[in-house]
Amino acid sequence: MKVTEHLSKAKKTLISFEILPPLKGQGIQSIYDAIDPLMEFEPPFVDVTYHREEYVYKKHPNGLLEKKTTRKRPGTVGICAAIMNRYEVDAVPHIICGGFSKEETENALIDLHFLGIDNVLLLRGDQIKSESVFVAEPNGHAYASELIDQVVAMNKGRYIDDELGNVAASDFCIGVAGYPEKHFEAPNFKNDLIWLKKKVDLGAEYIVTQMFFDNKKYFDFVKACRNIGIHVPIIPGLKPLTTKGQLTVLPKIFHIDIPEDLADAVDACKDNNAVKEVAIEWGIQQAKELIAGGAPCLHYYTMGKPDVTKAIISKVL
Repeated sequence: MKVTEHLSKAKKTLISFEILPPLKGQGIQSIYDAIDPLMEFEPPFVDVTYHREEYVYKKHPNGLLEKKTTRKRPGTVGICAAIMNRYEVDAVPHIICGGFSKEETENALIDLHFLGIDNVLLLRGDQIKSESVFVAEPNGHAYASELIDQVVAMNKGRYIDDELGNVAASDFCIGVAGYPEKHFEAPNFKNDLIWLKKKVDLGAEYIVTQMFFDNKKYFDFVKACRNIGIHVPIIPGLKPLTTKGQLTVLPKIFHIDIPEDLADAVDACKDNNAVKEVAIEWGIQQAKELIAGGAPCLHYYTMGKPDVTKAIISKVL
């Protein structure tokens, strides 16, 4: 079932989760261990992130450098199939621009269509660590809007090879990302909204936000979206804190603010167990306010650590 169908049929705020594929060489049990504790909350869908190929340079004894490619977290398509088979919930794979050509993207979409997967979350993705700015693959996409064009075309039965006959149209529900505190590359908030509206106009059917810790930023974001003509569902993305170090790591990586009250409380904690207690209390109040404010779904970035998320939801539902 499509994400938008789940949202439209729901009589209360839904709960969903996002997980990471395990590191290369690890088994799928770590995925099950991260999902099993959360299944009592009956999530209608689970997101699975996609990770691009990166490269490193290996130095040989003769001084020459060899460029070697690596994919640290492969397996998104297979994990989606495993989740659907084990839990009978919908899987939402992320599809990214970085590291993939248009043909590779098409092949991934074909595999997903064969598996009966109805949803995709389309993202540009970040640059790799060795690049200062995002660089598209040769014959790849530079923007999420271009990914939307490709998926919409497949939904209409149009493939890259326009000479194909008797083609089967896909029927993907398209989600995209939104940024209550604006994307860090956007010159201003208004410009960021203009590009978000373009993605919706091209065919995006729902929005999942970047994590935030101040609900006012989410509600202001929703209001701004509605004022500019964006009327699709907007799902808040939430990330409970689990360590003291995240006070500096999360703002650096995700370009978000952490409210002073939360930062002060975490900073005063003696260890990470105390941090989790603070995070649980903050998360409970945040979730209750979002539900009262009409959020269609609470989407948790669990990062393979379900305990804090479970403690929050247990006190909310």
